[in-house]
Amino acid sequence: MTGRLYGVGLGPGDPSLLTLRAVEVIGAADVIAYHGARPGHSIARSIAERHLRPDHIEEPLVYPVTTGTTDHPGGYRGAIEEFYAEAAERLAAHLDAGRSVAVLAEGDPLFYGSYMHMHKRLAHRYPAEVVPGVTSVSAASARLGRPLVEGEEVLTLLPGTLPEDELAARLATADAAAVLKLGRTFPAVRRALESSGRLGDAHYVERATMDGERTGALADVDPASVPYFSVAVVPGRTAGAAPVAPTTSDTPAEPAPGQGTGDGPGPEAGGVAVVGLGPAGPMWLTPQARAELAAADDVVGYTTYMDRVPARPGQRRHASDNRVEAERAEFALELALRGRRVAVVSSGDPGVFAMATAVLEAASSAPYLDVAVRVVPGITAAQSAAALAGAPLGHDYAVVSLSDRLKPWPVIEERLRAAAAADLVLALYNPASKSRTAQLAAARKILLDCRAPATPVVVARDVGGPAQSVAVTTLDGLDPERVDMRCILLVGSSQTRTVRRGDGATVVWTPRRYPD
Repeated sequence: MTGRLYGVGLGPGDPSLLTLRAVEVIGAADVIAYHGARPGHSIARSIAERHLRPDHIEEPLVYPVTTGTTDHPGGYRGAIEEFYAEAAERLAAHLDAGRSVAVLAEGDPLFYGSYMHMHKRLAHRYPAEVVPGVTSVSAASARLGRPLVEGEEVLTLLPGTLPEDELAARLATADAAAVLKLGRTFPAVRRALESSGRLGDAHYVERATMDGERTGALADVDPASVPYFSVAVVPGRTAGAAPVAPTTSDTPAEPAPGQGTGDGPGPEAGGVAVVGLGPAGPMWLTPQARAELAAADDVVGYTTYMDRVPARPGQRRHASDNRVEAERAEFALELALRGRRVAVVSSGDPGVFAMATAVLEAASSAPYLDVAVRVVPGITAAQSAAALAGAPLGHDYAVVSLSDRLKPWPVIEERLRAAAAADLVLALYNPASKSRTAQLAAARKILLDCRAPATPVVVARDVGGPAQSVAVTTLDGLDPERVDMRCILLVGSSQTRTVRRGDGATVVWTPRRYPD
C-alpha cells in the first residue's frame, strides 16, 4: 500500500494561525518536506517547527535558482521544471515505500504556492489531501484592519511579475486588488499603481503576522527595503473612507476618498471624462472606460445608457432625457468646477454622433475653460455591426447620420451622393425613427442611382443586446419599413463581397485591394 500525500497550508507566518487539521497532519506524517531558497533556510519549516518530532524524516527541497539568472541550457524555466520533476520523484520514493508525506506550504498550498507543482505531478498517482491555510492576502487585510471588498465588489489578485502595462490596466479596472510577489518587482508595481491612478489608495504590508511586520502607505515605501514576503493592497472603493492605523510612525495620512495622487494618466480629480460604453453591456467596455466609471464621483447620462453602468456605493447618478445634451454637458462641467470627478456616459464612442462634442463645445467658453475634459473612446456601433457581419469596412468607408434634426436634409442628400460617387462603403447611423420615416427610403433611392441593385447591405439591430440580429440583404431588397432607431446599416461598395459558408452563415467583406 502506498503512502498518502498531504499539502499542508501553514498560514501567513504566525505559528498560532495553523489550523487544527494542519497540526494533526504534521504530527501524524512520516515525512516532512518543505521548500527553501538555500540549505537550512525554510520559512515553512520555521512556522511548523514546534510540531516536528525527532523521528520525522525531513526532505528539504532546495531551489537551484531563485531569480532569472542561470547557466541551465533551458534557462530559468528549464532549471525550475527540472527541479520540480526531481523533487516530485524524491517524494514519490517515500510514498511508494508506504510513508505518508506532508509538504509544508506558507499560506495556502494552492495559492501561488510551491506545493501545487508537487500536487500536479503526484496527486493522480497517490491518495492526496490538501489542507487549506490562511492566505497572505487575508492576513494583510486583517493587519490593516481594512475590508478588502464589500457587497458586489470584486477582488483582483495579481502577481507583481506581470508586465507593468498589464498591471496598470488591471489595477485601473479593479474594484479592489492585491499584488503579490513584490521584492524586486516593487518599482514596476509602484509605477503601475501610479499610472492607473490607484497609488494614493494603496497600502503596503510586509511579513504580515511575522516578526518584523510593517504596514503603511505604499507611496512612502523605499523600494530598496521591500522583501519578497510583502503585499500591495488596494481596498475596495466602498471601504475607502475607513481609517487605518499604520504600524510605522512616519506614515502620512492617506488622501480622502476620490482624491488620489492625481499623477499619471489615470482618473483625475475635478474633471469630466466623456466615456464610451460601446454598443451594449459590460462585455463591450474597455479597461479605460471601466476605470473612469469606477473612479467617478458622479455619473451623468441619458437614462437608457445609465442603466448599463453598475451602481457603486457613494457614487451619485444623474439621468436625463436624450434631448437635453447641452444641458447635460453644462451640468457635468458645473459638478467638475466643484471638484467632483464626473463621468458623462455615451453609447458607442462618445466622439461619434454622441456626447463628446456637446461637452467640448460647452467647455470651450467661460466659465469652463479650465475644467479638465478627457474623451475615453468606445467601440462604435459601426465597428460592432461590421464584426458581426464579417469585414464590410475592410476598405475606405464613410459614416453618415440620416437624422435631420441637427442638419438639413439637403446636406445629407449631398453627402450621400458624394460618398456613393466615390464608391465608399457607407455606415448609416440613425436610419429611422417614429418621427422620421421617409429619410431611409430617400437615401436608398439616391444610392441606387450610383450603386448596383445587388450591392450588399448589412442591417444590424440591437448589437450586443438581447434582441441582437444581423441580416444581409441587397440595396434593391432593403425594406425601409423594417428598419428603426435600434438599427445601423452598412452599405457595401462595388467591391464588397458576400459568401455563404459551410455553416450556413453569410459573411460580408470588402477587399483591401482596389482595382486599377
